[in-house]
Amino acid sequence: MKIKELRESSVEELSARRRELKQEALNLRIQQQSGQLENPARLTQIRKEIARIETIITERSHAATAKKAA
Repeated sequence: MKIKELRESSVEELSARRRELKQEALNLRIQQQSGQLENPARLTQIRKEIARIETIITERSHAATAKKAA
C-alpha cells in the first residue's frame, strides 16, 4: 500500500493490516528457514510497510494527546 492510502485508513483498519502483515512475515521467515522462500525481498517490503503503519498510528496517538492537553 502507498503511504497516502495508509493515511486515509482508520486506526482499526491499520491495526488489522499490521496483524495480517506480521502473520505473513512469520510465514515467510518459516519458509526462509526451510529454504523454500522464492522472493526474499518480500520480507523487507513487509517490514517497511509495518513500520509505516506503526508510524502513522503513533502520529495519530500523539496528535490526540496534544488535543487533550490543549
